[in-house]
Amino acid sequence: MPFFSKISVAGAAVLASVLISVASADEVYIAVAGPMTGSNAAVGEQMRYGVSAAVDDLNSSGVLLDTKIKLIVADDACDPKQAVAVANRLVADQVRLVVGHYCSSSSIPASDVYAEAAIIQISPGSTNPQLTERGLKNVFRICGRDDQQGVVAADYILRHYSKSKIAILDDKSTAGKGIADIVASRLHDAGLQDLMRQSYMAGEKDYSALVSRLKREGIQIAYIGGYHTEIGLIVRQAADAQAGLTVMANDPLMTGEFWVIANSAANGTLFTFMPDATKRPDAADLVARLKASNGSAEGYTLYAYAAVQAWAHAAKRAGSFNALRVAKALRAHEVDTVVGQVRFDAKGDNASPGFVVNRWWNNTIEVVE
Repeated sequence: MPFFSKISVAGAAVLASVLISVASADEVYIAVAGPMTGSNAAVGEQMRYGVSAAVDDLNSSGVLLDTKIKLIVADDACDPKQAVAVANRLVADQVRLVVGHYCSSSSIPASDVYAEAAIIQISPGSTNPQLTERGLKNVFRICGRDDQQGVVAADYILRHYSKSKIAILDDKSTAGKGIADIVASRLHDAGLQDLMRQSYMAGEKDYSALVSRLKREGIQIAYIGGYHTEIGLIVRQAADAQAGLTVMANDPLMTGEFWVIANSAANGTLFTFMPDATKRPDAADLVARLKASNGSAEGYTLYAYAAVQAWAHAAKRAGSFNALRVAKALRAHEVDTVVGQVRFDAKGDNASPGFVVNRWWNNTIEVVE
């Protein structure tokens, strides 16, 4: 699809007039901030691909007149302290937009820095509700929330595994524990009281003790709130131990690196994610270009691209890069993006995306329901 969707003739006339003030800035810096190194680097790469492609398309479109968008790539390694340091550096660089961060434990503390400096933050992947529950006017997310995602996962378990022995696991992270608590609460409210509940330490290589407990207690399905590296190891080690375990997890499993880690043991692993934007006809051209240049448009790639689209539309409408004006425009207007219609509510959440249940099978991802 073109970077900007079609507008009315009257709207075009208004936008042409307000763009005069936008054009006064010769170079405007935006950033993508996320885990460019570390165990979640595969997701950081998705974000970087998406934002880089969006910047190229925005600059070539000419819709911001003489303005040149310049991209800064910032690595937080999904570490909260590093994320705050990154945020302060981006403030010093006078960026107008931060697409990021990815891990909620990074996005939340970094958002306080961006709020104080009046910089727009749009996360493509931080799903913990607290990111947008604190009343920060400059903070948005283009992905869904865990209080949506967790309900979808729990309801799937209730429909298909209510008679099974169930474990709820998490990696103690903001996102992992947050969504695991939501799933556990939903299952408890539905009458499932006998749940095994345990946390594990992220960054380990050997989860044999955890797997042994799951097998010993006859767990048939384990919901895991965490990230793809550790979940992949748990899935593979459970298969090696012949634990007879089905794993269901959250959105970080939407990366091919999960299959690389778990290999064929990943067959049957369930996870939730937003609707696959790569299947949208309007995204076909971008998907083809991304695949030709870097081999993939998976996961958060298009959501990161859409974050730039949404911001650019808002700046165009506001006739300014001023964060307060752009934030007001982001909330006031629905915008057509590569991931579909994006409509931010008063909190900064995208009202549009839901979650679907997916399954890994033979190194492919298929929608289950």
